[in-house]
Amino acid sequence: MLKLKSSREIEAMRNAGLVVWEAHQIAKRLVRPGATTGEIDQAVEQFFHKKNVVPLFKGVPGRVPFPAVCCISVNDEVVHGIPGSRKLQEGDIISIDTGCKLKGWCGDCAYTHAVGQVTDEVQKLLDCTSGVLQLAIKLMGSRSRWGDVASEMATFVRDYGFSVVENFVGHGIGKSMHEDPQVPNFCSPSFRRKHDFDLEPGLVIAVEPMVNIGTKKVHVLPDFWTQSTNDGSYSAHFEHTIAMTEDGPLALTAAPQSDEEKKMTGVVTTTEG
Repeated sequence: MLKLKSSREIEAMRNAGLVVWEAHQIAKRLVRPGATTGEIDQAVEQFFHKKNVVPLFKGVPGRVPFPAVCCISVNDEVVHGIPGSRKLQEGDIISIDTGCKLKGWCGDCAYTHAVGQVTDEVQKLLDCTSGVLQLAIKLMGSRSRWGDVASEMATFVRDYGFSVVENFVGHGIGKSMHEDPQVPNFCSPSFRRKHDFDLEPGLVIAVEPMVNIGTKKVHVLPDFWTQSTNDGSYSAHFEHTIAMTEDGPLALTAAPQSDEEKKMTGVVTTTEG
């Protein structure tokens, strides 16, 4: 069952989304050669504690409970990377995925950053993955079914010569991090028949394309969490929590827009989002 949200509930989710956006600004400033993934995670955890919000990722059940507030994945790691002592190097890319719950409502967002200078191919990967997320947001304002959006997303990535990860998809979000529906970044005939859904006001979904330079196939590492590309090729991941409103799609985890939102965050809006 899809849980449509009221305008007041979407506003509450926007407040959570702004906290997540702020967390990403803190993380981005720490991305540089020599920094460790654990340092970045610790800074976000301290910020969440200061904001008195509940981290969504830490303690998520699994064979080993997830131990951090961020999933931090480097280079060929697609998603669910565990932060630790790994030092970033010039030419790396780092995907940071984090979320929190504020007053009962969730926000979830991911960015992939270049560490210093990267190759032209890797920059093309970043441009493709961020671009396909922006395409999805735009199309949500003009299409009636998610399958139509997802189909165009897959074509966009294919035209770049890259592959869409199919093992992991986006999701509905609200009072829980994971709600119905599942939100793939590709469209199979079985999805259209059984799982496609309307893009109607009140729908809130986390759209999170994961794109690989090489094969779409992935495997889990011995830590039971980190997913890596089968061929060792680089992977990028971008995500926003997006609400369908009467006026169209609204990225709830994007940068503050109004003067009131800017005052709430107190952050100069000079970065992407």
